[in-house]
Amino acid sequence: MQQPVTAVKGIGEETAAALADIGIRTVGELLAYAPYRYDDYEQKDLAAVRHEEKVTVEGKVHSAPVLTYYGKKKSRLSFRLLADRYLITVVCFNRPYLKEKITLNETVTVIGKWDRHRQTINAYELRFGPAPETTGIEPVYSVRSPLTVKMMRRLMKAAFDQFGSHIPELLPPALRRAYRLVDKQEALRALHFPRSREELHQARRRLAYEEFLLYQLKMQALRKIMRDERRGVAHSYSEEQLASFLAGLPFSLTNAQRRVIDEILVDMRAPRQMNRLLQGDVGSGKTVVAAVALYAAALSRFQGALMVPTEILAEQHARSLAELFAGTDVTLALLTSSVKGKRRKEVLAELEEGTIDIVVGTHALIQEGVQFHRLGLVITDEQHRFGVEQRRILREKGHAPDVLMMTATPIPRTLAMTVFGDMDVSVLDEMPAGRKKVETYWVKHHQFARVLDFIEKELRRGHQAYVICPLIEESEKLDVQNAIDVHSQLVHYYRGKYEVGLMHGRLSPEEKEAVMRAFSENRIHVLVSTTVVEVGVNVPNATVMVIYDAERFGLAQLHQLRGRVGRGDAQSYCILIADPKSEIGKERMRIMTETTDGFVLAEKDLELRGPGDVFGTKQSGLPEFRYGDPVHDYRIFEVAHRDAAKLIASPAFWRGEAYAGLRAELEASGALGGEKWD
Repeated sequence: MQQPVTAVKGIGEETAAALADIGIRTVGELLAYAPYRYDDYEQKDLAAVRHEEKVTVEGKVHSAPVLTYYGKKKSRLSFRLLADRYLITVVCFNRPYLKEKITLNETVTVIGKWDRHRQTINAYELRFGPAPETTGIEPVYSVRSPLTVKMMRRLMKAAFDQFGSHIPELLPPALRRAYRLVDKQEALRALHFPRSREELHQARRRLAYEEFLLYQLKMQALRKIMRDERRGVAHSYSEEQLASFLAGLPFSLTNAQRRVIDEILVDMRAPRQMNRLLQGDVGSGKTVVAAVALYAAALSRFQGALMVPTEILAEQHARSLAELFAGTDVTLALLTSSVKGKRRKEVLAELEEGTIDIVVGTHALIQEGVQFHRLGLVITDEQHRFGVEQRRILREKGHAPDVLMMTATPIPRTLAMTVFGDMDVSVLDEMPAGRKKVETYWVKHHQFARVLDFIEKELRRGHQAYVICPLIEESEKLDVQNAIDVHSQLVHYYRGKYEVGLMHGRLSPEEKEAVMRAFSENRIHVLVSTTVVEVGVNVPNATVMVIYDAERFGLAQLHQLRGRVGRGDAQSYCILIADPKSEIGKERMRIMTETTDGFVLAEKDLELRGPGDVFGTKQSGLPEFRYGDPVHDYRIFEVAHRDAAKLIASPAFWRGEAYAGLRAELEASGALGGEKWD
């Protein structure tokens, strides 16, 4: 399997170079390369085919093809086809050369997407002559020139004929029997040369389970190394002092906060390094949980650091913590790029001497020259905004400090198990008492004037409003309202009465800070912004969130934006302005008006959009699975998660012959190699 692809008959240096471009260098990588879809040549009665389903239809050309051009070099070719008892329209885009090849009464086979409403097939393949006499399931591979799909099918057959019998079996017989899984060789054969849909289903099921199991074994092994081998800080503090601090809080903790605080304190008291993710919806009270953890660290004579993405957020957290720690001996400092000169030198010196217990800051915390006396707890807020490398630098400012990552982005369970499989996860799934729900309404664009009147009513009460737009300035590609246009419109509308500010990603960090500061101090009454405002800023006086072209945003993002309001005592409102064309767009708007539970929304978003979009694959480290999808195959994923935990904990796994293949894969992944756990 490790031989270069040139070992396959028919693959020369040129083809090998083309295969290397799509990540295939060895025989094993070639055999493992999965088709991204299948062409099904099995013909069905069109009455039984669902709208937008892929279909294969054989029929006779009933009308001469009509070719029309539009845009630059774009074309649309259409003709009528008599297929069995149906007269339908076939449409081919950007293939004008077909016009000369299509003749009346000729038999053609069309493969494409069925538009049931228009009785039209959007064809992506046209074959002249009758459909092939096969079960008709052919793999379609993702390729780039000079490779073609036909060539890939041929190469795959050659590779399988030559090396198929050498495909190693990784899963032990006990697991294969338990889940009635076909063996690896049979699964890969069916993946590339399926004889039926059922055979293909069983192949994918087997390969997805193995892929998930290997991933989860890696995660669980990392977790075990973290627990067993990474000696951490064992915090030791006065239970009475901590209880007194909790009793003195100006509000009652929710049951969820108490549960999560207990989980964190158990970790902090243990001699191993804590590696925990705290998920909590907007407004669920993560700051208080962080404060308790930081206070416990200070009581243990260790320092705590809280790193956040923006200066304003750092200042807000510093103010909140200062209020909570009033009356205690805790010393607190703020360190951002705005802390300069003499004050900066003082903070750095006091951190190094250990006279500062807790520091709140931005990326400034990980710069050279920032030294801690005894760092014992690192907390990052909105952790996905920081790269792995940035988090590592902060962690290494101490000797294996406890790590708590916080996020207000609700992450569905399967995704949390995927991305954070090597971490313990705590969830704040309860809102503090008395917090009013943000009322959410969906309106159409033609009702914008009414929205402006509604905003003005709130402004007259002394409140403020956000208006969020998807783009900064006009774009030819997307017909969406942009921030600069909307800002001009609102400046004109509220002229002489209210200040309208503008915020977007092209402003410098200093300009963004200035705009947000003016808004938080109520010098700007209406803030027109792109989604840069999404995370963190707390303006309790803002009661209206208007989101323009709301269908352009995912549910998780809409929910984050909605969470910017409803932070004070007054009733707050979220108004979604959208004219969605698709059913998914309409469904998103309906869900937003019906629920304010971030976890429900995150699960729905995952169903509607898929994990990469929801979580921002590049930022999250979400793995690209080849055969399975943790969302749609979540049952297989959970079984693999459970099995991996059992195997890692079992002595038989580490010694038994049956598990040698899995162990070898685990070792090859680097999960057992010490420093790979990042």
